Amino acid sequence: MAARLLTRLRHHANTANLPHFLSPQLIPRREILQRLSLTTIQFQRFSDVARPLPKELTTSEETPPAILSETKSSVNGARVSIKSSLNEAELAKFSAIAETWWDAEGPFKPLHALNPTRLAFIRSTLCHHFRKDPDCARPFEGLKFVDVGCGGGILSEPLARMGATVTGVDAVDKNIKIARLHAESDPATSSIEYLCTTAEKLVEEQRQFDAVLALEVIEHVADPAEFCKSLAELTVPNGATMVSTINRTMRAYATAIVAAEYILQWLPKGTHEWSKFLTPEEVALILRRTSVTVQEMAGFVYNPLSGKWLLSDDISVNFIAFGTKSSEE
Repeated sequence: MAARLLTRLRHHANTANLPHFLSPQLIPRREILQRLSLTTIQFQRFSDVARPLPKELTTSEETPPAILSETKSSVNGARVSIKSSLNEAELAKFSAIAETWWDAEGPFKPLHALNPTRLAFIRSTLCHHFRKDPDCARPFEGLKFVDVGCGGGILSEPLARMGATVTGVDAVDKNIKIARLHAESDPATSSIEYLCTTAEKLVEEQRQFDAVLALEVIEHVADPAEFCKSLAELTVPNGATMVSTINRTMRAYATAIVAAEYILQWLPKGTHEWSKFLTPEEVALILRRTSVTVQEMAGFVYNPLSGKWLLSDDISVNFIAFGTKSSEE
């Protein structure tokens, strides 16, 4: 599937006149290292890693409310139990480091570095799926996206700059406050709707979106199947669902946990649990059971020489899956 993506995008390589950071195309594998190394710096204007965190948040002592795995909601006047895929322990982890979301050298440094490569995949696949002009500066005009588990908004903001109407949701209240304040400092992102809620609650509200993205989230939920069911219900028929996570391989254990958390200390110790990782086959199967068919998959590979992430057909560690929801009868 990654090879098909590269083949399709090669078609645009000779026609794009825009700077690389506005162009969705990828390139043949032997050129990926050179081209994506160049685009990483330019993509920083999308992730805005240099913009400081608003001072209002640096002294906040607020902690998110406890969220149970089953909540009571009113549906047609009746109180009913709603399943939730939330994991309270995981919420506590991210609440503890929430104010560092926009610190490019802090605990979320790996995500800031990965963001340009994630955006390259998102832009190219969604332009193709929604038949949008890949050379347009704002190709997602007219489309509604939801960023599930948005954190401080480092993915939501570049999606908004590319023209999408973006809703960012996160179960950690502190994350949402940080995301709102950071987005409000730029007119291009101030329209983002940030909500402290869950995918399940959006389903209750009968919200739907053209594209549903849950990147680096599924490995932190209590029930991946229930979570993916909610993602699918949030996706319009023929819409797009994207999930990225870490493969459950020994190589992933060595790199994502041993190296990243204990040796290089890129992430706080205990950020990931190897047993919660999902294989690409498991992700595809879970999504297929929710009427979402995975169409393409690609890997993210870190190049220690350049210090940058590259798109690859190697999905043995980090990978992203793009699926489409079947049409309703």
